[in-house]
Amino acid sequence: MSAANPSSTPNPAPLAGLRIVELSSYVATPLCGMTLAQLGADVIRVEPLGGAADRTRLPLAPTGTSLYWTGLNKGKRAIAVNLSAPAGKDLVARLAAERGIVLTNSERVVSPADLRARRPDLIHVLLTGRQDGGSAVDYTVNAESGFPLATGPAGGDSPVNHLLPAWDVAAGLYLAVGLLSAVREHARTGQPQNVRVALEDVALGVTGNLGYLAQAQITGEAREPDGNFVYGTFGKDFLTADGIRVMVVALTPRHWRDLVAMTESAEVIKAIETARSADFDDEGDRYRHRHLLAAVLGDWFATRPYAEVAAALSETRVVWSRFRTFTELASSGLLRDNPLFNELDQPGVGRHLAPGSPLVVGDNRAPAVPAPGVGEHTHELLREEIGLDERDIDRLVCEGVIEPRGA
Repeated sequence: MSAANPSSTPNPAPLAGLRIVELSSYVATPLCGMTLAQLGADVIRVEPLGGAADRTRLPLAPTGTSLYWTGLNKGKRAIAVNLSAPAGKDLVARLAAERGIVLTNSERVVSPADLRARRPDLIHVLLTGRQDGGSAVDYTVNAESGFPLATGPAGGDSPVNHLLPAWDVAAGLYLAVGLLSAVREHARTGQPQNVRVALEDVALGVTGNLGYLAQAQITGEAREPDGNFVYGTFGKDFLTADGIRVMVVALTPRHWRDLVAMTESAEVIKAIETARSADFDDEGDRYRHRHLLAAVLGDWFATRPYAEVAAALSETRVVWSRFRTFTELASSGLLRDNPLFNELDQPGVGRHLAPGSPLVVGDNRAPAVPAPGVGEHTHELLREEIGLDERDIDRLVCEGVIEPRGA
């Protein structure tokens, strides 16, 4: 269960020897498994015959292979069994008992009680939708979080559900932290461990930790959509003369002074400061007068082409970036120049630049490696992990519990 067989290489991956069975789908749980796999854990993704429901989720490569699925399952091994058949469930339970760590977002395939009967010291890590075990997905818990009704253009009266499944991403990383804490506690005590994360709790917890819920309780202040203004400081998007939009953020007094000097607006800004009895070195005052300040600064951006704006901003401490589409980002050269990315030849997709792990441990960063095909490792895992011989495997194929080799 722990790293008992260190790699023979001089710098083994941090989680080398950690062996996990993953029964999951969609974003949060697969992200957790991939995060751990990129740190060296051996993660087996269990799927039904033909692949899980998320195997075909958009976006797709021209071949029909899911870019979404391959992106979230890099570096894992895959086993596919008939999860409706008792023999298939038995194989999963035996595999989980052998490995000792189960990561899942469903208890329907194999119950924790059955697993514990086979492996009393099991580490069981479960993602649920709601705290009571009910169903929820990112876009439904986000609707309840308050963010959609505070997102979008100023004056908008329709909720805007963010395209990024932020709660799924956060939940996946919470799951990874919870699993590793359980491994540590198991090593200390030898006792079974249960970790449970509810997607709803992740959304509510993060919303509360950022102060939004306390603000609503204590001040009663309603947060309303405000375009791209950054709450509590000065930040906004500006349009250049040639139609390029940039995001500019002045968090500190130094940022603000640089922005004012760059836009040659010191005299006008000082007059506003005096007229409004404000101190724009204070970010609260910059936020309170954001609309007026944005109108003054916006004239400078609107009369200059992007190249001139970018050159000027690059000479300051101001935090800024150009808005890009996914296509512009992919073709900009930023991916090829970033050590996070390496060229990956993913079956069904082809060669493309894919991200490895964002974590750099020591001097090492795990590169992107291909995601597995449906049941790609089924036969080898049944032999290696639970000791089945070829006759056993052939019998399971005949019974429809697993697919023939290469199917």
